[in-house]
Amino acid sequence: MFTETSPGSRMAADPQTGPEVPGLELVWSGHVPSHAAEARRYEHWLDAAERERLASLRRTEDRDRYRTAHVALRRLLADHLGGDPAEVVIRRAPCFVCGGPHGRPVIPRDPVHFSLSHAGDQLLIALATEPVGVDVEKVPDATAVTELAGTLHPAERSALDGMSGMRRRIAFTRCWSRKEALLKGTGAGLNAGLATVCSGVEAVPAQPEGWRVADLPAAAGYAAACAVKRR
Repeated sequence: MFTETSPGSRMAADPQTGPEVPGLELVWSGHVPSHAAEARRYEHWLDAAERERLASLRRTEDRDRYRTAHVALRRLLADHLGGDPAEVVIRRAPCFVCGGPHGRPVIPRDPVHFSLSHAGDQLLIALATEPVGVDVEKVPDATAVTELAGTLHPAERSALDGMSGMRRRIAFTRCWSRKEALLKGTGAGLNAGLATVCSGVEAVPAQPEGWRVADLPAAAGYAAACAVKRR
């Protein structure tokens, strides 16, 4: 997957394509245990900030997840930009809330937009021509759903109240992944509050003004979604 080849070449494993969403160019998903050992060989691609973050993680599984995600992201961006993965410059846009230098990651002076998410042993990365957010979530147990449902939009809470069992758990996870994808895309993140937008719990996502939201294929026990800004 991460085979180091000439600049501009494709990854050894073809990235999967996403749904037909205008502006969405590429969606790649990966299974951490399948790529963790290979990602360790290309840890030198990471920049100083990424290596510092990696070193701060105590658990092996957290380090594997972070390393694999960021090595994959750099490979995909290098393919897009036509350069070396180690030379991809990733910066932070101003924070949506306070204006500080810790907003969503961006590529300076290049129109490519990207988003990365991981949960459990699953990774998800998207590249787009417009601002984009992706999110993958593991289906939580019933207790966690009950505890977190109160943070959702009133319409979503009402819809979940009419569900039970696994249907309720899956609907909640679907809703949460859409919502996080949207908030990542806007740059607001969870600072904006999960109740501020309605992404829906049913099979068809709600479409907030100015954004296209779509569900993505996900491994069993997970839900995933993307949100792309309308041109």
